[in-house]
Amino acid sequence: MIDIRDFIDDLARSVAFLSRIHMPQRHFVDFDGRLSRAVRAFPLAGLLIVLPAAAVASIFSAIDAAALFTAFVVVAIQALITGALHEDGLSDTADGLGGGRTKESALIIMKDSRIGSYGAVALILSFGLRVSALSAVLPLLSPTGAGLLVLAVAALSRTAMVWHWSKLPPARRDGVAASAGEPETGAVTMALVLGIVCAALLLLLSGASLLSAVLAIGAFAATVAAFSEIVKGKIGGHTGDTIGATQQLTEIAVLAALALAI
Repeated sequence: MIDIRDFIDDLARSVAFLSRIHMPQRHFVDFDGRLSRAVRAFPLAGLLIVLPAAAVASIFSAIDAAALFTAFVVVAIQALITGALHEDGLSDTADGLGGGRTKESALIIMKDSRIGSYGAVALILSFGLRVSALSAVLPLLSPTGAGLLVLAVAALSRTAMVWHWSKLPPARRDGVAASAGEPETGAVTMALVLGIVCAALLLLLSGASLLSAVLAIGAFAATVAAFSEIVKGKIGGHTGDTIGATQQLTEIAVLAALALAI
């Protein structure tokens, strides 16, 4: 039986962890910073965080704004609300995995705040692929459908973070991810079910076909599985950066699948 008050606390903590949104202090009483149970709320936290961007997608679609411009604004709003947290993770991960010849050197590079060529290219591709895919999809949907699709992608990409986090041990014992704790098995299961069900319903309500929804969820699963194996082989476990990179890569993959199939 889920205690609704505990779940609301977990939701508030997840939103605060994944974005720059300030949540009421009452949700952090006796909170030790560990998110082992709170990760179950990541999919819903993703919905709340991306809600302003989804609203803009609907409004701009309703006034017939150019799809490319709308897509740029939607992606920009998400980056502002999260403080580009996930983009930073993608950039650091690309630099570390691309430039590090050993586990130790890769982890050192990932901790360096400076951006390298791999990270710069990764960011360019991330923004370019997300914007282009979203701009291809938006004209095919109603204004309401555009907003629901943006929310569906948000739910899947935050679910992907939890799955990647749970699949691998910490690569370093003093990192942000390690200090946040290992996700509880029950919390991971709940996040996966909640995220996939919410995304599927939102996609179908958006006007996407059943095939599109299946392909989007398939892209989500394939991305997490493949990227986790790459990370495991390179550095032996997850870091806060690889968790953020998982969100970005999943968002790219899901939007690409929808652009090809919707």
